[in-house]
Amino acid sequence: MSKATELPYELPWVEKYRPLALDDIVGNQDTVDRLKIIARDGNCPHLIISGLPGIGKTTSIHCLAHQLLGDAYKEGVLELNASDERGIDVVRNKIKAFAQKKVTLPPGRHKIVILDEADSMTPGAQQALRRTMEIFSNTTRFCLACNMSNKIIEPIQSRCAILRYAKLRDEEILKRLLEICEMEKVEHNEDGLTALIFTSEGDMRQAINNLQSTHSGFGFISGENVFKVCDQPHPIVIQSMIRACLKGDIDGAIEKLNDLWTQGYSAVDIIVTVFRVVKTFDEMPEYTKLEYIKEIGFTHMRILEGVGTLVQLAGLTARLCKVDNVVLSHARDRSINSVVRAQFQGDY
Repeated sequence: MSKATELPYELPWVEKYRPLALDDIVGNQDTVDRLKIIARDGNCPHLIISGLPGIGKTTSIHCLAHQLLGDAYKEGVLELNASDERGIDVVRNKIKAFAQKKVTLPPGRHKIVILDEADSMTPGAQQALRRTMEIFSNTTRFCLACNMSNKIIEPIQSRCAILRYAKLRDEEILKRLLEICEMEKVEHNEDGLTALIFTSEGDMRQAINNLQSTHSGFGFISGENVFKVCDQPHPIVIQSMIRACLKGDIDGAIEKLNDLWTQGYSAVDIIVTVFRVVKTFDEMPEYTKLEYIKEIGFTHMRILEGVGTLVQLAGLTARLCKVDNVVLSHARDRSINSVVRAQFQGDY
């Protein structure tokens, strides 16, 4: 046997540390508590769980199914995800055949069909599914996970209990990352963990994948290493660009922008990071921040429409440099007008 075949099979950390019980799910405590009640009582309704990617929707359904079915999980669960063909034929054949199949389950339990990324099902397949849900409701329950519940047709929504998962908080992601770092003996510093949280945007799966990638590539979790792996513009560079804009230093701001552009970052990469830095930037007044976000939003819209050029970003930078002057000018005009009004009222 060769050395390659002797090496132990190493799971990705996102699978290795995937929760196996509802008690292990991170975040969305109120919603998870409702699932615990369902698991305890055993009467599972049809479910729709909606929310952003990587926050535990599918994992929650698997944990619920494990607690409901126990050893019968393997025979009593059918999972279809976005990689499967899910047109009308799949609903009519595969799902219907599973719903008709006789399986030995614990008393009072039902078979479970898990439809991951259900919002990508065709309207025709969803129409076929609603009838199947009705016919086999005595033996089978359907659990749908989706990013946007409004893409599920109304007749299916009305047959389901809808649970919504919110984006995970920074503290919740940090706690899980620290647990994994301790178990895997990963060396890290505070900047590295902050960078992982920043790049994940509330997505636990993304945070764990970035942690493993940085550890595999560099062996140490620092802010600089994380941003090299994630290939996002560094927030510190964006912050220095924004400071230049606040001072009206167009040359300094454009120089920072050119550096990012020559490093190969796309217009979307840059504009998204600029927005995320601005909304948490404490060095500017609230009214200036609002004006910046308005300008960034208009530019982001143009970029998404296809105008993702350096000129577009340079135009945004120029407008941001003008914002403070415009705001101060308006404030001065309002002050002068109030003085004139007061004088006018005093004269008459």
